[in-house]
Amino acid sequence: MTAVIVSTMLFAGPAHADPPVSGTGEDGAWSIETVEGGYKITLRLAEPLPVRDAIPELAVDGASLGPAVESPDGTTLTIITSDPDASAAASVNLAWNGEVPSEAAPTARIAPKPAPLPQKKPGASPPPIDPAAPGRYTVVHDEYNLGDTAITLAGLGGRQAEIRAKVYLPKEATGRLPLVVFQHGRHSACYNPLSRQTSNSTWPCPAGQQPILSFTGYDGPADVLAGHGYAVVSVSANGVNAADNPFSEDRGALARGEVVMRHLDLLADATKGTGDEKLVELFKDRLDMDDIGLMGHSRGGEGVVKAALLNAGRPKPYGIKAVLPLAPTDFARATLPNIPMSVFLPYCDGDVSNQQGQHFYDDSLYAFEKDEASRSSLMIMGTNHNFFNTEWTPGVAVAPASDDWSNRNDPVCGAAAAPDRLTPAEQYAVGTAYIAGFFRLVQGGEHELLPLFDGSGAIPTSAGRAVVHTVAQAEADKRVDVAPFTSPSSSFTVSGAATGVICAGMLDRSPQSGVPTCATRLTTSQAPSWTPATYAGNVTATPVLRFTWTDTTGEVSAPLPAGSWNVNGYDALTFRAALDENATGNVDLAVTVVDGHGTTGTVPVSGVSDALTPFPGTASPLPKTWLRTVRVPMSSFDEVDLRDVREVRITGASPTGGVYLGDLAFSDVRVGKAELDELPQVSLLGLTVPEGDGPGVATMTLTLSGRSKKPVTVNVQSIAGGTAPVITALAQQVVIPVGARSATFQVPITGDTTPATAEQSYQVVASVPTNATIGGGFTRLVVTDDDAL
Repeated sequence: MTAVIVSTMLFAGPAHADPPVSGTGEDGAWSIETVEGGYKITLRLAEPLPVRDAIPELAVDGASLGPAVESPDGTTLTIITSDPDASAAASVNLAWNGEVPSEAAPTARIAPKPAPLPQKKPGASPPPIDPAAPGRYTVVHDEYNLGDTAITLAGLGGRQAEIRAKVYLPKEATGRLPLVVFQHGRHSACYNPLSRQTSNSTWPCPAGQQPILSFTGYDGPADVLAGHGYAVVSVSANGVNAADNPFSEDRGALARGEVVMRHLDLLADATKGTGDEKLVELFKDRLDMDDIGLMGHSRGGEGVVKAALLNAGRPKPYGIKAVLPLAPTDFARATLPNIPMSVFLPYCDGDVSNQQGQHFYDDSLYAFEKDEASRSSLMIMGTNHNFFNTEWTPGVAVAPASDDWSNRNDPVCGAAAAPDRLTPAEQYAVGTAYIAGFFRLVQGGEHELLPLFDGSGAIPTSAGRAVVHTVAQAEADKRVDVAPFTSPSSSFTVSGAATGVICAGMLDRSPQSGVPTCATRLTTSQAPSWTPATYAGNVTATPVLRFTWTDTTGEVSAPLPAGSWNVNGYDALTFRAALDENATGNVDLAVTVVDGHGTTGTVPVSGVSDALTPFPGTASPLPKTWLRTVRVPMSSFDEVDLRDVREVRITGASPTGGVYLGDLAFSDVRVGKAELDELPQVSLLGLTVPEGDGPGVATMTLTLSGRSKKPVTVNVQSIAGGTAPVITALAQQVVIPVGARSATFQVPITGDTTPATAEQSYQVVASVPTNATIGGGFTRLVVTDDDAL
């Protein structure tokens, strides 16, 4: 389906001539002036923009109009809009993740002291080994540094960045070691040790300042992994941080991926005995470049996903086996099928508060029907964005640091009266356990750690009083998909006093999907699965079934696919569920399995899962609506013939209720394997066209790196920014047929005979592909003016 979308950031036509509007607010002085096609809003900040991983936005009268253009020095934000409310604005403020902060955040604050242990999830028990336990090897720390301008990055328009890293090696280990690479996220690049002032607009650091060593903040998980026989390299990305917002197409994702790949190239050379002398000294004959894991924090999370995709596009890729995005951004919604992945989401994230990294999990679920890898997503309660890194933690960091949640003194995550908020040390311990545990499971084959990631809810002893909720998907040949609930289909029916509607996205942000909105009264910071992406804001997000009932006859029934009736070899019946935000009171479901003889087995959801227990919080960005795994062990259906199961029923067990449902399957979660490079990569080709004298189109092309045996679908979006754009914002899904290497799509152009700027350049973005992965996902449509000046 194709639809033309005009967002509040774009123009609908000539604006009436309003007089300029200006004012002064908490964030600084602002002005609004009429321009051709709309209004230009400018906010001059009282002090430079805080360095965050989220993208700054501008809000008029408290309503965010979307991402703003940031000046290189971080002191001015601008946006152009056709929103008529802009002409009568009473206030203009800085916004983040769709919301205006309630108050300014102090520069430093420490989380509260420990409180009594909260209730653990039903049935949760620690694994037989602890992932954070020290290994048998002595850990040796070292560093290599090739200079602050050692690499030129295409993702930063040719600007330079450093090649620097901290190294952790197991001293007594012999042979070639599995390698894990860490990459930090966006933080100030430099600071003055005397004045304690930070800066992030110049790289290398200006005189009197020195780099903030964010890459040294992961000693905990790095030491554990090195002690168990891994080589760990934590790389610096300050040069990217200092240039990504104003100088990159994608806020630095490509640049961060390039940094990781350059380090891998240097490490590969060094293990062969060539290249930099220091690197050869450290790594000659020591690294297994076919056994690599990547962890990226915040924008580094999007960076390591991009690195895995860059690697897959190489003729001779390295063996990247595991990817862990930690509190990640996901501005462009790339998928990562066919490689084991775990996404970590801190519940008290005050920076990326919309937890947009959940899209990495959701978008990859059905991206490839023969997916050979498992994936998981973890909601880690009581943790903020920063404290997984000691250099981002006040009281521990050498440079200035802050609690990213500290602008909200709420009873759930705030610094005061928040008994479930973890202390910095507790949060670091949780991060150490789960980061080390993921790589020990996937690369090390320590399957005793699987219950931390398979949705069964195990929590290691070293995680202390932490509560961690997990969703997981098994590899394709280890599950039977009964009803994914991604589209209206014959795979399920709704009966009784109930309604069931497939919905997607939120707040009518993706009308081209052809299905209703899911969350209608939540903010974009409360629904991670549906929050709009910066560069794919109109692309359909995470379809699910919205099921509501008014008495206990309400039921969803789903027959098993023919030939898949024998489910005796699976571990559990699983699906994802979350309370409808409009539901009140205690809500429960009953899950029934029916065999070929009509014998049934029924289990209440409340007996096996806390998925229908509301998350804590009373004001946005809390509480979150996040679909949790309901995992019903097959042993719960001991009277049913599991070799002949014909149907699954989900029934309202409370008098009334409403829930979101997704991904109903019989599952046997295992780690699986990485085969990302077997999928073709889809790329956009740039285009330059003349404007023309009237309405027309620009025909653009998507290409595949190889032929696919299945149709490839790709979502494309054109972004009509700037003053008086001559293109129309477009969001559509393009299909590349089986065996084809390309497909075209059209972007409408509104030509005229009026002389104007010689050319205008617009972003076009590809996202959320199926049966392929993203190669070159960003390009430019350049429209030249053909009217004589």
